[in-house]
Amino acid sequence: MADSSDYAARFDVDYPGQMDRLTTFFRLIWAIPILIVLGLLSDTGGYYYYDAAGNAVKSAGGGITAGLFLATVLMLVFRQFYPRWWFDFGVELARFGARVSAYLFLLTDKYPSTVDAQSVHLEVAYPEAAELNRWLPLVKWLLAIPHYVVLAVLGLVALLVTIVAWFAILFTGTYPRGMFDFVVGVGRWATRVWAYAFLLVTDVYPPFSLR
Repeated sequence: MADSSDYAARFDVDYPGQMDRLTTFFRLIWAIPILIVLGLLSDTGGYYYYDAAGNAVKSAGGGITAGLFLATVLMLVFRQFYPRWWFDFGVELARFGARVSAYLFLLTDKYPSTVDAQSVHLEVAYPEAAELNRWLPLVKWLLAIPHYVVLAVLGLVALLVTIVAWFAILFTGTYPRGMFDFVVGVGRWATRVWAYAFLLVTDVYPPFSLR
């Protein structure tokens, strides 16, 4: 396992400081339009994977996300080639999903942009496909099962922390820093698992770490 700071995928969110109580109170309602947009892009039904902010996302067997994953598996196995535009599309879709998740989890007051990074940062190193093991893409999703189990627990805790933070923001106008760092840490962990098991950009097993 690699050191967390050197891993191929990195995720972070700028601490917001003072937050808007009104938008926080109505967050679930105001997030509906952008959630619909994200849902249309990522589709539903089929297998589960974890996005950049630690949410379990269900993707269709014939949807864009599943199609991209399966096509990448085939390209790496049979040609050891990773088309750059496939990589760029997958990363940009993940960045958009991360902004939506960060907004939903109260990590930012900024309504998710479909283009700008805003305060949510997700970086992934483009791989040298010839240096990747051509057979690992067939089993990476299986090898990552221990991470799924841990992330399921951490995701539940992050949800409870977010509920507590919602009340804290309403009363104080700020997201307690320790809680904020924990939720971002869950997203950081999930990002590394996604990059390993589904974006397939690295053969290095993800570290079990929130940092």
